Amino acid sequence: MASSSGNDDDLTIPRAAINKMIKETLPNVRVANDARELVVNCCTEFIHLISSEANEICNKSDKKTISPEHVINALESLGFASYITEVKDVLQECKTVALKRRKASSRLENLGIPEEELLRQQQELFAKARQQQAELAQQEWLQMQQAAQQAQMAAASASTAQQAGSSQDEDEEDDI
Repeated sequence: MASSSGNDDDLTIPRAAINKMIKETLPNVRVANDARELVVNCCTEFIHLISSEANEICNKSDKKTISPEHVINALESLGFASYITEVKDVLQECKTVALKRRKASSRLENLGIPEEELLRQQQELFAKARQQQAELAQQEWLQMQQAAQQAQMAAASASTAQQAGSSQDEDEEDDI
């Protein structure tokens, strides 16, 4: 296999994927292991050839990302123009599947509830949370007031007890 890098193992297609394609394409045909290996090598080389040509076309058009158009132009320049119609069909199918996936992953669409209703529910939840927060703050304030009143009452009773204790001491002094 003609490869620009010395490590060919990094440039192969997974054998399981190729075996699956062979079984799906030729379900009633037995394929020898060395023939499977040859198919893997051919696929790898084909992908390398197309991607290299697409990269050159991409660079010539001063782009940094290889686009589907670059790949289609590479197929044509390498003499595979007869595959372009099928490639365009597959590209369109891939775009359709990707669009469906994006739409399916949209959480709003999965819920089946109109956006206006979701917004109303959100506002309702915010209002409920604000109400709960206000009630909690009110309870904390009341508890602080009660604690302050209890502290005042305790201080007042301690003061009264102290005054009662000092007046009793005076009465005892008078008795002496």
